[in-house]
Amino acid sequence: MSDQSSAARRIGIIGAGPGGICTGIKLLEAGNASFTIFDRAPGVGGTWFHNTYPGCACDIPSALYSFSFELKQDWSRPYGTQQEIRAYFEHCVEKYGLGPHLRLSTGIVSAQWVEDAAVWRVVTEHGEEHEFDVLVGAVGMFGEPVTPDIPGLETFGGTMFHSARWDHDHDLAGERVAVIGSAASAVQFVPAIASEVAELFVFQRTPNWVMPKEDTPYTYEQLAHFRSDPDAIVALRREIFERIDPAISFSDPRMVAASEGMARDNLQQVEDPDVRARLMPSFTHGCKRPLISSDWHPSFNRENVALVTDSIERVTPDGIVTADGTTRAVDTIVLATGFSTTKYLAAIDVVGRGGTALADAWDGGAHAYLGITTSGFPNLFMLYGPNTNNGSILYMIEAQVDYLMRHLARMDDEDLAWIDVRPEVEEAYNTNLQADLDAVEVWQVSCNNYYRAANGRIVTQWPHSMSEYRAWTSRPDPDAYEVGSLTPADA
Repeated sequence: MSDQSSAARRIGIIGAGPGGICTGIKLLEAGNASFTIFDRAPGVGGTWFHNTYPGCACDIPSALYSFSFELKQDWSRPYGTQQEIRAYFEHCVEKYGLGPHLRLSTGIVSAQWVEDAAVWRVVTEHGEEHEFDVLVGAVGMFGEPVTPDIPGLETFGGTMFHSARWDHDHDLAGERVAVIGSAASAVQFVPAIASEVAELFVFQRTPNWVMPKEDTPYTYEQLAHFRSDPDAIVALRREIFERIDPAISFSDPRMVAASEGMARDNLQQVEDPDVRARLMPSFTHGCKRPLISSDWHPSFNRENVALVTDSIERVTPDGIVTADGTTRAVDTIVLATGFSTTKYLAAIDVVGRGGTALADAWDGGAHAYLGITTSGFPNLFMLYGPNTNNGSILYMIEAQVDYLMRHLARMDDEDLAWIDVRPEVEEAYNTNLQADLDAVEVWQVSCNNYYRAANGRIVTQWPHSMSEYRAWTSRPDPDAYEVGSLTPADA
């Protein structure tokens, strides 16, 4: 065997969120300590490091939001808070000894495949160069906040920030605040700030279905039970999985109707019939990301909170003008406008075989075999890649890391320098996948979701259950890949 054994194969990991952390743990478990985890942030946790807005929490029950090999038994409530989730990932880093492998505050700006040496040459934002035999992209979907294209936005003279980069040094108490956006982040932080601001204007482009959130904090007795009986959290995790797994494919009209019914009932908390009507979606539940909150709708019963559904015409130095000519003076604008969800690893300058840029290879929308590998980019594995978004992403990431580890083991066993998914295999997979996506009726309705690339292809969502994804990624598929070895002189 060449010096590219499991212990010596150099692996670069971009991202210190759940994907990077899980990969590092599994590499150490397999006896490979030759890896580096890069992240532009000064701490670990990925989206849970960056998103610190008031009320930030998971929208998947927490019992299902930890690694299967490191179950957290003492979540304070059914839906873990951002602080708890970030602390959980920090715990994983410390427990499994990932600290020496971390390069924080070090973003990656480019990665280029060097054909004759069969390595990835990576350049950091500090100008450092590194070479790796395998590159793992664990940047996910929610890394790059979107700034909306609104005339005059740059002229605003007050305070402005994106919800994903919350300015905790700025006190909102007594201010007039505008929130642009009304989806996942706004649903969580609007109720958290409504009582402290003088006026709160929520600018909504499209309403969302919001189901109630059963999130009563666990009692002391319940927490003591979870801590003393490991089987209790395992049973709760199984119950949650069995409830969520069949629902995320939206294939059962009765489940879709039941969810919409709960959301309709939740909406009845809004007292003003006009406001309630403007918060009522016109599309089927599931077309957009399902949201959960029992506090969002009651926020609009407050005298200091106003829902604005007229489109924004422009921003002035001291306020926002809507299409009906109304000017609303505000002190602070919070952009709850989401992320560039369809870029994935193409947010970095990645160049593969023949000098092909990943952004060009994905010109018609991001695509990958099993959401993990893209033809023309050998030894490149993506976590939370194209079309893998659904259910608990930690469950999906574990399946992807297991897939990665199986192929690394194969490379070691067969003394391979590189593997590259065959173009016809990736094309066939994605053709079938798009057909399955087209069969999900609720995703075919126009509702301004973030799922589609510019050409209309859905590039974010997985159309089946989590258990089906686990089955797909567990199948042996050596013939799906072209392989190559180093020349004897280099071996």
